[in-house]
Amino acid sequence: MSWSDPIADMLTRIRNAQSAGIEIVEMPSSRLKAEIAKVLKQEGYVTDYEVDGDVKKVLRILLKYNAENKPVIRGIRRESKPGLRKFCGSRDVPRVLGGLGVAIISTSSGVMSGLEARRRKLGGEVICSVW
Repeated sequence: MSWSDPIADMLTRIRNAQSAGIEIVEMPSSRLKAEIAKVLKQEGYVTDYEVDGDVKKVLRILLKYNAENKPVIRGIRRESKPGLRKFCGSRDVPRVLGGLGVAIISTSSGVMSGLEARRRKLGGEVICSVW
């Protein structure tokens, strides 16, 4: 487990589960991880997610596969790291694969997709890119 970067740990668990063909991935929960899962669900990359437990909360993500049992998420990469944070202004929100992917951004109004941040004219920390 990665204690220094729990978001990178989350993305790695998703990447590994999809390469193994597993449908449900579990990890320790946090508010930021749940918000990232919410954006992934809104953008259609995962089927569903839930936070379970009272004291030790667990985040369960139900991964999505297409008709040929290939994962919907073809790539997922951590952009802003603890050692090197990556921020963008409202005009500099990154486009992933020319608009085919999605950037997940933490703004002052919450965690949202890059398209939503561009629409609301907000900037913030670029958490990850998904395609």
